[in-house]
Amino acid sequence: MGTRPEAIKLAPIYEEMSARETLEPVLIATGQHREMLGQVCEIFRMEPDMSLDIMSHGQTLGDVTSRALSGLETALAECSPEAVLVQGDTATTFAGAMAGFYHQLRVGHVEAGLRSGNKYSPFPEEVFRRVTTVVANIHFAATERARENLLREHIDEDAVFVTGNTVIDALLATHERNPSLDGTPFEWVDEIDGRVMLVTAHRRENLGVPFTRICTAIAELVKQFENLHVVFPMHLNPRVRRAATELLGELDRVHLCEPADYVTFVPLMGRADLILTDSGGIQEEGPALGVPVLVARDTTERPEGIEAGVVKLVGTQTAEIVEAASELLTSATVYARMASGGSPYGDGRASQRICDALEYVLGLRSSRPDDFIYQPER
Repeated sequence: MGTRPEAIKLAPIYEEMSARETLEPVLIATGQHREMLGQVCEIFRMEPDMSLDIMSHGQTLGDVTSRALSGLETALAECSPEAVLVQGDTATTFAGAMAGFYHQLRVGHVEAGLRSGNKYSPFPEEVFRRVTTVVANIHFAATERARENLLREHIDEDAVFVTGNTVIDALLATHERNPSLDGTPFEWVDEIDGRVMLVTAHRRENLGVPFTRICTAIAELVKQFENLHVVFPMHLNPRVRRAATELLGELDRVHLCEPADYVTFVPLMGRADLILTDSGGIQEEGPALGVPVLVARDTTERPEGIEAGVVKLVGTQTAEIVEAASELLTSATVYARMASGGSPYGDGRASQRICDALEYVLGLRSSRPDDFIYQPER
């Protein structure tokens, strides 16, 4: 793992593996996002067995990828695992898969089969996903649509397991702790008398003109709706923080904040009346909490939420964002329809299914665990 989303989505698998006598996890952290990764490890009580600490100031994609690949090659030689598990679509995912391939190990891909159809959106994640699919031997698809994507690319049907997404496992486990904003830097959000729109934005393809249009839409919304407050935890990327501060920093009811740790972010999502985001994981988490999600991207590799009516793809044009948010803020019918659909991405048992499948592939159980295939409720 190397980033915060990877850590969140691997944490439930790590916990499930640790509880089984048949599987022993060795946790390797590349440190692609050092500070945010450490927060998640602390929350989920994970201690990396190896830390590569590849992060450097001003790093490029080439820097991250080459250092991660070199470090992971050495790490795998030291620990000699039976299999390598990677998650998602980051440089760490790609490097971990390639390092496993170089050592001729089984490579398992968690959250396999997501496709936007455009290799430049999301960038570079779409290509990282596709290459990881070519390298992987075991494909853990979150949904049936993801499985179908893999089969269209001629992946062996027996190598694909539909499991649900582990982000729902992490979300539900965190929600069971009854987290609140009390005692956190965000406790003031509970005191807001009005509507709350939570915003996250950080994708590379949105930096520049698209990000400016997103911020312009936010400014227009707080101007139109006098009871609307925007809570915007800013990504650590200096370009995001600089642009957000320049465009929104002087506006009343727009609160630019430091990032929230995961245990804080869960109740923060739950407190929001709507979410505007370009994140992948929040498209899965928001609906599970009953919060409508507007996706500020031109494409999404997670169409299930759109089809279920709990997520809306609004792009990065100012007018479209304003129109979609305004509809949610003014129409109780539209709002109720989006808020009540639930998440089509999992039921909290994905980690169990993944570990069952690993046991089968590694010869630790005799029968394929097809009876554990995830099927969303209709």
